[in-house]
Amino acid sequence: MKTQSTHSPGLYWTICLALMLLLALTWGLGYVDMGSFNLIAALAIGLAKALLVVLFFMHIKGSNRLLHLAAVAGLLWLFFLLALSFSDYASRGWIPLHTR
Repeated sequence: MKTQSTHSPGLYWTICLALMLLLALTWGLGYVDMGSFNLIAALAIGLAKALLVVLFFMHIKGSNRLLHLAAVAGLLWLFFLLALSFSDYASRGWIPLHTR
């Protein structure tokens, strides 16, 4: 079994700095009007921050396959729940409700 690798404290500080810069970018983006591109940019920055946290602070990078499987299973479960929520939202209004 592969042992879990540890990262140097310098790497953690670098990742922390990157997260702080992405936070500042997110905050600054709130003051810029880019139309519908604001949502796409904010989601891209959020995804980058989430990947940094998952890969380094949750030790997915350099871990064994079982931890990778748990992370993928969590993502699949999230996508499943989002699909159910979106299908419920999309199907509202198909059947008219009769009120008295």
